Amino acid sequence: MLVNGKPADTISVADRGLSYGDGVFRTLRVQQGSPFCWQRQYDKLRHDCLALQLSCPDEDNLLQELKQLAGSGSGVAKITVTRGIGERGYAPSLQAKPTRIVSFHLAPVYDEAIYVDGITPHLCDLKLSRQPRLAGIKHLNRLENVLAAGECEAAGAVEGILEDEEGFVISGTRSNLFVVTNGKLFTPDLSASGVAGVQRDRVMAWAKQNGVPCTVAKIKVDVLLQADEIFLVNSVFGLWPVARLQDKDFNQRQVSLLIQSWLNDAQN
Repeated sequence: MLVNGKPADTISVADRGLSYGDGVFRTLRVQQGSPFCWQRQYDKLRHDCLALQLSCPDEDNLLQELKQLAGSGSGVAKITVTRGIGERGYAPSLQAKPTRIVSFHLAPVYDEAIYVDGITPHLCDLKLSRQPRLAGIKHLNRLENVLAAGECEAAGAVEGILEDEEGFVISGTRSNLFVVTNGKLFTPDLSASGVAGVQRDRVMAWAKQNGVPCTVAKIKVDVLLQADEIFLVNSVFGLWPVARLQDKDFNQRQVSLLIQSWLNDAQN
């Protein structure tokens, strides 16, 4: 792990990332030393830093640090940017210097059958709060996801589906969600809640390239249960089809598996 470019495994107890979740992060795959879909990942990091009025790390410095940690290996990298060390109190200091943390990890191993047969996600009891100012941003304040992931683990599910406090489906606990109905794609509106991930953008790009209608919509659970296919995506596991939700079985996989193959092969 590198903290501000130097080998370390600690940060200051006064760091605002620890005190308030005041920062952003990205998690991405690295393949043989090369970060997968790097430009999209960096653009998201820069966007999220700007949204929180943080100084975004230099792109070349981040690439050098990733290379230093990963070498020619494959795994998962995480980039975290906090507002840095600050005085007690919520108000951010104008003098604070951002803390930059880069780490590299072994990739998690998932059962290969999941990618073909699909998963049975847990419909979480926890409801996501709505905050348009933070919507779409991958900020460090992820306690809702922590609690929801705990629900999933207790239910024996590898992933969950989250609604917001108004009953609209938003995402998985660590993934974005898509619905396939009559050959058309739909994905939840994230204007008030949730994280807009890189894989979500890539699926939407695939749809545009292939002339497949893709609509951002307000979706409720009953819409999911009427769909032909449902799938979840993130930058680490790729794409998981949904095999069953509540009492509904989803036997179709055609669109999900087509997009899954494209996500694995394309570097865009």
